[in-house]
Amino acid sequence: MEQAVIAALLLVGLVIGAGVGAAYARAKRGWTDYRTIRSSVPGARRNAWVAIRAVFVKVGVIALLLFGAAAYAAAGSDHERADPAPTPTVTATPSPRSGR
Repeated sequence: MEQAVIAALLLVGLVIGAGVGAAYARAKRGWTDYRTIRSSVPGARRNAWVAIRAVFVKVGVIALLLFGAAAYAAAGSDHERADPAPTPTVTATPSPRSGR
């Protein structure tokens, strides 16, 4: 009877120990992952701001080019334009039915 009690206690201890060990291993992996991510955040934040700044610079250059093109088109050219060509005059041609 004594051996059965010892075996049962060992089995219960083994189950509890396996659960606690698995939980400890999971917590340790989580803590390691947390430290790794925490150390990479400043670099990721810096890279994000660099990308955002590059987009704003490109948008600014395009906006300036569009504004300059619109201003150039609105100002017109410096040389005088030629007078428009004369329009042809329309003469009335008698139709075959006129005069009846």
